Amino acid sequence: MSADSQRVSRLQPYLDRAEPAPTLLKMLVGVQLAGLREDADLTQDQAARALGFSPAKLSRIEAGKGRRPPTETDVRALLEHYKVDEYETSVMIELLRRAGQPGWWQRYDKRLMPEWFDRLVGLQEAAAAIRTFEIQYVPGLLQTPGYTEAVVRRGLPVAPETEVRRRVELRTRRAQLLDRVDPPKLWAVVDESVLLRVLGGKDVMRQQLEHLIEMAGRPHITVQVVPLDVTNASAPAIPITYLRFGGLDLPDVVYLEHIRSANFLEDRDETEEYRLALDRLADEALTPRDSMELLRATMEQRYPKP
Repeated sequence: MSADSQRVSRLQPYLDRAEPAPTLLKMLVGVQLAGLREDADLTQDQAARALGFSPAKLSRIEAGKGRRPPTETDVRALLEHYKVDEYETSVMIELLRRAGQPGWWQRYDKRLMPEWFDRLVGLQEAAAAIRTFEIQYVPGLLQTPGYTEAVVRRGLPVAPETEVRRRVELRTRRAQLLDRVDPPKLWAVVDESVLLRVLGGKDVMRQQLEHLIEMAGRPHITVQVVPLDVTNASAPAIPITYLRFGGLDLPDVVYLEHIRSANFLEDRDETEEYRLALDRLADEALTPRDSMELLRATMEQRYPKP
């Protein structure tokens, strides 16, 4: 088997996944196409010109972006141009077809799931490790339904009840990835102010802190708190989500959310800056054990049982 065939054969396990993972599969298709192009000693411009594509189109295909995967016609044309053998082609086309199967989150309407948020959820579903820093709210994957409802009502005070319920349902469903047999590792660093900001009332906050304590006790979840008495020049002013994927040369991705949009960073130099920033935050935060003690103390002192 050729080196190229060996590389493509490593994709076989992704064809056996029970749950569709379209975001991951689109990325895998793009990474493999880029590798095959490089093996053919072609630049993006050369390959695009030969097939009548714009360079921007080929760049999008190789980046695995957009709601939908590239067309089978386009991918077959690329594989033929790169002189890919029949076995490799069959694996790539099957991967492409699987990438076209909708994930559970893509059944929600676009009002709740704009393209940038669709991509985030898909990336989280596919990630092997997720690191996050939150300065205002409990990380979404660790929120209780009651806390999520309070966050939604705060951000969308005039939203109809049906929309509030759907948004709570969506976030609760997202959090189920932490209950999978093969969950991603989650490392969450939160500012202490998150624990003190009352959302939904004291009962909701107690339930939320109880949930944080329970989740932090799981072997694949780490929670650290940056205390208020730390002068933390390295803390960014916005939340950060850092996603890492298992093998296959997939790039790390940094997600930065804004009010109605988001940025996704994949350039290695940029993502490395955020990884180092998260490392500094973790160093400045309380240890996981001390963070757990602070969570318990805050819960009992500020949100005692009636």
